[in-house]
Amino acid sequence: MCCRELNPKYYFEKIQIEDLVKSIITNFLLTLFKIIIQNKIIFFELLFYFVIEYVNMSLQESVTSKVEGGNDVSGIDKKIGRLMVIGFHGTEVTDEVKHLIHTYHVAGIILFSRNINYAQQLKKLITALQQEAQMAGYQRPLLICLDQENGIVRRLGDDTTIFPGSMAIAATEAPDNAFQISYATGEELRALGINWNLAPVLDINNNQHNPVIGVRSFSDSPDQVSAFGQQAMKGMQAAGIIPTLKHFPGHGDTQIDSHLGMATLTHNMERLEQIELKPFRTCIEAGAEVVMTAHIHFSTMEPQQVRPATVSKRVLTDILRNQLGFQGVITTDCLEMEAISDTIGTENGAVQAVQAGADLVMISHTYEKQIGAAEMLHQAVKTGELSHQRMEQSVQRVNRLIDKYTEQAQSQAFDSVGSSSHQQLAYQVYQQSVTIIRNNKQTMPFAKWDPRVLVIEAVDETGTKAEDETTDRILIPIVREFLSKAEAVTLPGKLSLPQVNHMIKQAEGYDYIIFGTMNLTPDSRWGDLIQACQTKKTKVVGIAMKNPYDVRYFPTADAYLCTYEPTYPAIQIAVQAIIGEVDVKGKLPVHIST
Repeated sequence: MCCRELNPKYYFEKIQIEDLVKSIITNFLLTLFKIIIQNKIIFFELLFYFVIEYVNMSLQESVTSKVEGGNDVSGIDKKIGRLMVIGFHGTEVTDEVKHLIHTYHVAGIILFSRNINYAQQLKKLITALQQEAQMAGYQRPLLICLDQENGIVRRLGDDTTIFPGSMAIAATEAPDNAFQISYATGEELRALGINWNLAPVLDINNNQHNPVIGVRSFSDSPDQVSAFGQQAMKGMQAAGIIPTLKHFPGHGDTQIDSHLGMATLTHNMERLEQIELKPFRTCIEAGAEVVMTAHIHFSTMEPQQVRPATVSKRVLTDILRNQLGFQGVITTDCLEMEAISDTIGTENGAVQAVQAGADLVMISHTYEKQIGAAEMLHQAVKTGELSHQRMEQSVQRVNRLIDKYTEQAQSQAFDSVGSSSHQQLAYQVYQQSVTIIRNNKQTMPFAKWDPRVLVIEAVDETGTKAEDETTDRILIPIVREFLSKAEAVTLPGKLSLPQVNHMIKQAEGYDYIIFGTMNLTPDSRWGDLIQACQTKKTKVVGIAMKNPYDVRYFPTADAYLCTYEPTYPAIQIAVQAIIGEVDVKGKLPVHIST
């Protein structure tokens, strides 16, 4: 790597020289001004005014050309930076981030839970990032983004409102709920200083074995995803937040998580047009402004080589731009995901993505890879692999996007974060979303007498890198809020035969067993356990606390509910429904095969 790129000293020396020249000229003109005043020559006073204005404008243009354009080395670097979104570790602005801001003028920052302790701290961090950009000479604010999909993928802390995620919202069968939840989410994001959200998800979850999308999708129906996705996009826009359609051309029908590897889809174009592309087309026609790419190989679009959509000109330019008519900003998903990093490489992927038509390349974690990508982009411009014209197209698209949302931006009161009105909205939508799939012989609500209850909760062993890690048990403490004498046990997501046999003996003598699972697999043995525990005396009630497909393993359970996510309000409402305190109205937004 070039030492100049790793050390901002070069940049500051150039600015210091410009400041010295300006100081000499200004002092000379001030001396001249004193002479003019003494002689009371009005003509020369006017002449002086125009001269000083001309000098200031010339110097400003010189600095600006070096900062945001021009063909000198520094100007190229800063145009390259306008193609980059970077992430970092920690809750304060690091030296590495400062270097990337000052040297490259990176367009945006992506934040994760690792950057967030609580709302006030996040607001302070974002303010510091924007101040750093101003000190570096930015003409426009930084893009500040995160994945606030709600549900199982959310970055904000518990002092913000917990809103329902996509599949929970679709279970209400009311697209307006998508608008209202997105609008309220946008209000809280704007109050914190965030201007860009990486949502909604437009993937169609038509593969029950998909390990990474699942309940992040609205449905397995293209029409339903289109309707709810469009309203979610419009709600975010109305709140003054940039939404993002993801993951183009569709990540729903896969069995490989692109964080861990690259999937290949072999569907023909007719099928893709009817299913995967339909929600994107609908939202593009409705005014979409940002689309995020998927690190998936679509063999129909790229038949000659295994090239993921993120770096495919056929996908990004021929199909997304020309065929679907999208004229907004194309951003990659993180290029450190293994579908890219373990194949073509993060740094090389950045160059190939821009060549293919991407406007922003996202490198979320590693400083060395961020610098390496900038170096490779610089080299590509230098050798002509990446033209100035191609780079300028992306810079202008990004600038127009920022200008649009800067012009319409309005301040949002901080007290909207976690507000009672937002909490009430979330609760109402959760109540409409929780779904009763089965309730044989009126097992629910529980009898009014004091029953003996056992709660069995499965540990979630299927979390993806898109989700934040959590070890908290949620079902057991919530049940005990309403049934204080309930006994409880936690079991792994996959059971051994000795564990099953031991639990069967332990479960004897209870009136009700409430069990909760998350994304079970066929070899989990949970179905065997629950069926063995179920007797004439003991009724079993199950809750699918994430993917609703878990119901397949419990065909004889007396009652079964889906919450679509293991968030506190969703589980609380499910438990209240079990004991008869609330009525729930959700409908399954996916088809479940046995």
